[in-house]
Amino acid sequence: MSTVAPSLSPTRDGTGFRPDGPRRIRYGSPATPYLFVAPFLVLFCVFVLAPILVLAYSSTRQWILGFDTGGFVGAENYATLLSGEGVLSEEFWNGMKVTAIFTVLSVPLLVVVPFGLALLLNVRFPGRTFFRAVYFAPYVLGVAVVGVLWHFLLDARVGPVNHLLGSLGLPDSIAWTTSLPAGWVSLVGVTVWWTVGFNAVIYLAALQDVPAELYEAARIDGTNAWQRLWVVTLPHLRRVLQFVVVITIIASANMYGQSALITNEQPGGGTRTAIGYIAQTGMQSYDIGMASAMSMILAVCLIAASLLVNQIFRFVGKV
Repeated sequence: MSTVAPSLSPTRDGTGFRPDGPRRIRYGSPATPYLFVAPFLVLFCVFVLAPILVLAYSSTRQWILGFDTGGFVGAENYATLLSGEGVLSEEFWNGMKVTAIFTVLSVPLLVVVPFGLALLLNVRFPGRTFFRAVYFAPYVLGVAVVGVLWHFLLDARVGPVNHLLGSLGLPDSIAWTTSLPAGWVSLVGVTVWWTVGFNAVIYLAALQDVPAELYEAARIDGTNAWQRLWVVTLPHLRRVLQFVVVITIIASANMYGQSALITNEQPGGGTRTAIGYIAQTGMQSYDIGMASAMSMILAVCLIAASLLVNQIFRFVGKV
C-alpha cells in the first residue's frame, strides 16, 4: 500500500513550503475586541457617564441645605430657570450672557492667533525649539497662579502694567480689574496669553503632516505663500480646525478661575460667568438641585454649539 505525500507549494515569502489546501483562519473569542476597549469603557462609565446620570438625577430633586430632603420635583427646577422670573433665574441667565460674551471675544483669538504662531514656528530658523517651549510654557501654570499673578500686574494703583503705560505717555489709570470693557480686555488677553501654546502645538503637529510634495507642486504652478495657505494648508487642516474650534468653545464657556481671581467677578457681577453662578448656588447656597439643573442647561447649550460647528465645517468641506 502506497501513500501519496501532499503536494507542496512555495509560501508567499518564498522561504519554505506549505501543504496545498484551504487555509485555516483562526478567530479569537467574540469578546476579544471588548476586552481591548474595556479599560476605556470602565473609565468612561466611572468618570463621565456616572456623573452625568447623578447630575440628571440631582436636577430633579429638591435639596435643602445640601441634603436631599425635598423629594422628587421633576422638571420644576428647569421650569424655574427657563421662566426668566425670580432672582435666581435672572442671575443665571445674566451669567449665561457673560459666558457668551467671553466666548465670542476669546474663541476667534484662540483659533487664529495660535494658527499664525504655528505657521511661524513651522519654519526653520535658529532657536525654533526654544521659542516653541517659551510659547507653551504658560499653559503648564495652574489657573490660581495665573489669576493671582495677573491680578497684581493689572492692579490700577500698584500694577506694573499701568506704570508701563504711563512711562510711554499713555493713560495710566485704567481699572483693568474693576470696570468694563477693560475687564473684558483683561480676561480675554490673559486667557489668550495663558492657553495660546496649547492650540499652537495642535496646529504645529498637523502642519508637519502636510505632504511637502503638495507645497512643491503648488510652487511649480506659480502660487504665492498666501495661495498655498488656502489651497494646500487649510484643506488639510480642516478636521484639526474643527477640533480646535469645538474644544476652545467648550473651554471658554467653562471659564471661571480667571474671572474669580483677576476681576473678582466685578464690577457688580458683570464678569461672573454661568459657572460662577453654578458654583455659588451649589457650594454657597447648597441648592444642589438648582445647580444641577443649571449645569444641565449649560451642557445642552454646549452640545448644540458643538453640533452647529460640526455642521458648518461639514458644509464648508463640500464647497
